Amino acid sequence: MPISIKSEREISLMRESCRLLAILHEELAQLIRPGINTAEIDEYGEKRIREMGGVPSFLHYQGYPASICISVNEEIVHGIPKRNKRLAEGDVVSLDAGILKNGFHSDAARTYIVGEGTEEARTLLSTAEECFWQGVSFAKAGHYLHEISAAIGDLAESRGFGVIHELCGHGVGRDLHEDPAIPNYRQTTKGIRLRPGMTLAIEPMICAGRRQVQRLSDGWTFVTADRSPAAHYENTVLITEGEPEILTLRSAGK
Repeated sequence: MPISIKSEREISLMRESCRLLAILHEELAQLIRPGINTAEIDEYGEKRIREMGGVPSFLHYQGYPASICISVNEEIVHGIPKRNKRLAEGDVVSLDAGILKNGFHSDAARTYIVGEGTEEARTLLSTAEECFWQGVSFAKAGHYLHEISAAIGDLAESRGFGVIHELCGHGVGRDLHEDPAIPNYRQTTKGIRLRPGMTLAIEPMICAGRRQVQRLSDGWTFVTADRSPAAHYENTVLITEGEPEILTLRSAGK
């Protein structure tokens, strides 16, 4: 499939979807506490998305049964919210969400610690976010896609963390998942040359142990094979003539 280059009008429409998602993530972060169950977080997320005039991108996408992917501890992505799954002190929990509005999707993920957590968990989370910023420093017109991949993977591995190979970032726009695929580890090719108007979901996924994964019997949830905790940090990024624009952040670096 040819890679979508958005027009100025399309970018303007997409900015609104992304702006709303940034607001949603700020609100979801306030819900993270011991005792809350993951279904409550999902229900709040769907309600707010619809109040903002959007549609949950993930709900029923290829059969996924919820609006917010909520993945806890060894769960990497696509965890399914459940009424009987309550967050506990020290849990590592990632929230992945998307909003469809004006015909365009947004996509972003954040990972949190319930309470203080361990030093290892805090380092895992901060490294996942640093990997995003290291990768996005190459998300500029004229650079090559796999410079992003190499920057993410090299930083994570230099810190001793495993980099998930089976899951990757992607283009995003009229479809939730568009070309190109964006691996989070060094490739043997340069990949495509980046052009203004490309919109990419860049999303490092790393773990505290070995990188091998398993998929649970629910058909959705990916977990680390050694059950080490995982972290996921993602934003929708616009390639411009100059510095990249992080569409799903209300302020840079937040």
